[in-house]
Amino acid sequence: MLCNRVFIIAEMSANHCGDIDLAKRIISAAKDAGADAVKIQTYTADTMTIDSRRDEFRIRGGLWDGRYLYELYQKASTPWEWQPLLKKYADEVGIPLFSTPFDKTAVDFLEKMNVPMYKIASFEAFDYPLIRYAAKCGKPMIISTGISTLDEIQGAVDACKEVGNSDITLLKCTSAYPAKVEDMNLATIRDMISRFGPQGVKIGLSDHSMSIVPPIAAVALGARVIEKHLTLDRSLGGEDSGFSLNADEFAAMVDAVRSTEAALGGVDYSVNEKGRMFARSLFAVSDIKAGDVFTEKNIRSIRPYGGLPPGKMESVLGRRAACDIARGTPMEVRFVEGGCAE
Repeated sequence: MLCNRVFIIAEMSANHCGDIDLAKRIISAAKDAGADAVKIQTYTADTMTIDSRRDEFRIRGGLWDGRYLYELYQKASTPWEWQPLLKKYADEVGIPLFSTPFDKTAVDFLEKMNVPMYKIASFEAFDYPLIRYAAKCGKPMIISTGISTLDEIQGAVDACKEVGNSDITLLKCTSAYPAKVEDMNLATIRDMISRFGPQGVKIGLSDHSMSIVPPIAAVALGARVIEKHLTLDRSLGGEDSGFSLNADEFAAMVDAVRSTEAALGGVDYSVNEKGRMFARSLFAVSDIKAGDVFTEKNIRSIRPYGGLPPGKMESVLGRRAACDIARGTPMEVRFVEGGCAE
């Protein structure tokens, strides 16, 4: 499913605001914006946590400060009965839809939907039993690494490979909502490529910032997957709207990523001969008679290209002309008595 070009994922998450028609419109917007796939999340409040008002279950700081986990997940979840309908709609629109499972029952449910791949969220990235269970399905695995140590990231890779799945993409992620650009440390992508690339693992970015700059920089650093949240309108108030791009912003990001990808191209030292026409070369800058000595007054390095290269100047100076040379003639080896050093 992951293609040769950078794979761009539009994350819907809770931006459907409890409205299946809005969810379908987000899917269409993802397609129109140029995304390669749209992603949802498969959980219930009860599969994610328990309904408790103990202090441990209360969120401190950030976008959801003061809220309890159960209440947040209850409001943000995508109803399971919608999900086959959303996949059917995505198929009709012509964009792949897949999901993040948060427990084994979600994997079983998504397998019945025949989703094309699985995404593991940062906060489940060292839940190795869940990773093995999803990876065992034999589909591409995308794993965010926002809160994992280096050893834990390696453990996630190993968990996939233990069940025979080597189609793995790790996403550099800053697990803040929204993330500040200055906290993203995208240079880590190069290090991840050097560490995990030899293991056959691809590297990408899951971006929670409100800027399109990090995806562009990530692609320049070698990222092969970009994940970004998409909403139709932040004013609708979805739980994730505070770190989501609207459709126009997402389309601008896609265009910028594609332009960056095109500009990167491949390693190429070939010469643009047409462009060399403005390079310097050696020309006769006055009329020269046969037998005249070449000096800095009668030959010079000037534009355009076409004569001997400027580096031949020292081997020509002091030699004599083998024939008459008119002013403005590009210099050639045959004009120099005895030739000049090659």
